[in-house]
Formats: sequence, C-alpha cells, structure tokens
Amino acid sequence: MLCTQAQAAEEGPALLKSKCMGCHIPEGGDRYSRISHQRKTPEGWLMSIARMQVMHGLSISDDDRRTLVKYLADQQGLAPSETEGVRYAMERRLNTVEQFDEQLTQMCGRCHSGARVALQRRPAREWEHLVNFHLGQWPSLEYQAQSRDRDWLDIALKQMVPELAKRFPLEDQAWADWQKARPGADALPGQWSFSGHMLAKGDVRGVMTVTADAGDSFTLQVNGTYADGTPFTGSGSAILYNGYEWRGNVKVGDTTMRQVFAALDGEMKGRMFEAEHDERGLDFSAAKVGGAKLLAVQPASIRAGSEAELTLVGSGLKGTPQLGAGLQVVKVLEATSEQVRVRVRAAADAAPGVRDVALGELRGVSLAVYSKVTEVKVVPAFSIARVGENGGSTPKVQGRFEAEAWGRDAAGQPYRIGYLPANWSVAPFDARAEEDQDVKFAGQMQKDGVFIPGAAGPNPERRMMTNNAGNLKVIAELEEGGQKGEGHLIVTVQRWNNPPLP
Repeated sequence: MLCTQAQAAEEGPALLKSKCMGCHIPEGGDRYSRISHQRKTPEGWLMSIARMQVMHGLSISDDDRRTLVKYLADQQGLAPSETEGVRYAMERRLNTVEQFDEQLTQMCGRCHSGARVALQRRPAREWEHLVNFHLGQWPSLEYQAQSRDRDWLDIALKQMVPELAKRFPLEDQAWADWQKARPGADALPGQWSFSGHMLAKGDVRGVMTVTADAGDSFTLQVNGTYADGTPFTGSGSAILYNGYEWRGNVKVGDTTMRQVFAALDGEMKGRMFEAEHDERGLDFSAAKVGGAKLLAVQPASIRAGSEAELTLVGSGLKGTPQLGAGLQVVKVLEATSEQVRVRVRAAADAAPGVRDVALGELRGVSLAVYSKVTEVKVVPAFSIARVGENGGSTPKVQGRFEAEAWGRDAAGQPYRIGYLPANWSVAPFDARAEEDQDVKFAGQMQKDGVFIPGAAGPNPERRMMTNNAGNLKVIAELEEGGQKGEGHLIVTVQRWNNPPLP
C-alpha cells in the first residue's frame, strides 16, 4: 500500500506520539527530542525507523512505517541542492569511488559510505549524539583500523562534530527556500519521454505514462525498447516525497525494478535497477511530453566515412537535426514529438571531436565523430562482484562492464567517443592472484561484458579450502581495431548487511 500525502500529514503526528514518544521527549508542536533535530532522505528515515525496530524493540506495522517515512521525509527532508553529488548512494551505484577529504573518509567512510553522512543534516549537538551512539553501539570501534592509531573519540568530538555541523547544518538557506518553493505533485501526471542506458545491455528509449492516484502517489505504464529491439515494457506505482524525490516500483517483464529519480522542472533523472540485483540497472532521464527538451542521441557516436542510424530522444521534437560540418542527414526514417530517427552519413574527412546537436531551437546533447580510437577505458574502472547462492539465500552480485572509447580532436585534446563493442576476458591482477588461480575459481566473464562470480562457501579444490574470492584484471578488446583497455575487479564474499544507504 502506498501512503498518500493527506494520510501522512494527518496520521504522521499521531504516529510520532504513539510510536516514538515512549523514548523521545515531547518538545511541543509535534516536535520531539532527537527526531525533530535531523533532516534526511526517505531512505535515511527508513533506516532510522528500522534501527528502532531492531535495536529498541519498536513495534510498528509496514503501513504505519510507510506513513511515518512519508511524513518525516516531507517535513524534514533535503533540498535538491543538498543531495547534489551524493545521489549515487540512493541510486545504488555501489561501484562509485567516493571523493571526500581524508579526515571524513578515515573517520566515517571506512565503515559506510561518506554519502550516508552527507545525506543528513544535524546541529552540532546531534552530530555529537551520533558520535556517542557509534561508540556505545560498537564499542570495538576504537580498536579497528584507522582508529587505534589515533585518539579517535577526541578527534571525533573536537574536530569532526564542528566540521560536520558546519558542512551539513540543520538550518540552511537552501532548505528554507525549498520549503517555500516546493512544487506539488499535480505537474507530474501525463506522458514522459525517456532515454536510458544499461551497462552490458545498451541504450533504451520509450514513453512512461504517469497517472495520478491519491495524494502524492501514482500508477505507471512503461512502454519502450532497447536499441537491439528487446521490449522494455511494464507497469507499477510510485510515490513522491518532499516535492521531488520520486520512488517507484515497476515490473518489467518478470523483473521488478525500482526507480530512484529526482523529479524537477519537467524532468526526471536518476536510475532504475532490479530489486534483487541492484548492479543490473540503467541510467534514466525523462522529459514531460508537452514541453520541449532534447534528452539524448542514440548511439552517441559515428565513425567518419560511415553511415549509421541515429535516434534523437526527447519531447516536443520537430524538424531535421543539425549535426555540423561533414555530417549529412540522408533520410528521416521516423519523426514523432518523442523520437526523430534518421540515417546519417559522415564524410571521410569529417573533423574528429564532439559536436553539439541542434533540432530547431533545442540544444543540450552532443554527438562524437571519430576516425581513430586512441584509448579504451573499462567502465567501471573499479568494480566489486560477490559470490553467492550454492544453497544459500544470498544471490550472486555480478560485475557488468562496457568499453568506453576515447579519441583526440584536431587540437590533440582527448574526448569521449562512447561505448563500442568489445571482446572480454579476465586475467590475474597480480602475482598472488596468479598463484591462487583466481581466474579459474572466481567466476566466468561472459561475451557481453557480464562477469558471473563463483559459488559461495568453501571450495575444497582451492588451497586451504578458501572461498571463490579473486583479484582480477578486466580486459576489453575492441571488436573493430583491437585496442585494449583494463579495469580492476574484486570478487569477494556476500554482503550480509545491505541497507538502503550503503
């Protein structure tokens, strides 16, 4: 059952009183100690309530928990600007290599993502409470790596608390402004033209129809196709938190996929991923039909001296694409307000580089022209796969890769060409991996760039009967040209604790 806005507004304060007041002191006006001095994402509030259930015996039904998450995320959420740069945690991009300062990385990011910290807001007193909670809940914390070599508690209280209160304060102008300008959900129903890309699967495009349900909830119908013609169709439901945080569940074929989008200013951006395999997901962007927006060119590259079929995706599309010198639209194959499909010829002497694409007055997407690939990068450059199954309840976590080609323009500057077809293999990452025969035991690389890890549990065939972990190079060799690139894959054990925010 989805929680409506009216239901959350009406029942939220009552639930705080009935479910939370036993431990949290009332402060007047539906305010309570601890709770009212934090702001979080929907996932953050869900984790807080789950922790109360697991650690403090809170008894709450699933429906009431949904209502409470909706209420708290609406009343004490984050402004869009406060989530910029760290949305990857909500979107389950678990191969992200974070870029935080050394102190935050060592003090916080050694146990969980730094994004989990950056996606909440507290005053100094509450950050201090959080430090004390960590030490009380995990007393061995000070004896772990990157804490036993320093006065961890003194640093946490005297350095980290003031820094976190300054960097992630409870009271912030962005939040005050957002509360005044926060849009309603009435602009979201209708059709949305969308474009996406899934690693190891390719481009996808289509239309998502959003129908208003009660309050801030919706029903969905997705009708699209991958570039290879595979259908991408399904139906489901969604809910809107805090005016822009879109969370949906859509059954595509036999697979349930989750949607984590930011819905702002007639656009949706984020990620869809399988509920049981979040590594199998696609980047997603959509524009409301009725507006005018150019979302993507698929594919996003063309080789000089060749002909190719390109599709422009967006809303309010009309006219013939303008692709720049050396590129000629030979034929318009299909033209709707959501897709313009054309046959394009690239001259043999077309200048290499990235071109801005225009369709009437619409801009904002680019097309790469290339004659030579000078570098191949494996994407992601660093990845983690996990063993699983073999009689256990935890599924395997795959590694999924694509070969990203780069070239040099006329000025000698590197530019991204895009994903190109490649042959895939793995090799030992170092001498120890070769000695342990990691290539043999850790799993199998498929021809489409998908790595299937080995089975969970001890392996009698391995030295000391260890499990099927491994340390591997991932090698991509372009089908055309043969240029190679390498990435790094760690195959490790199951992740037993898998919260909404890693």
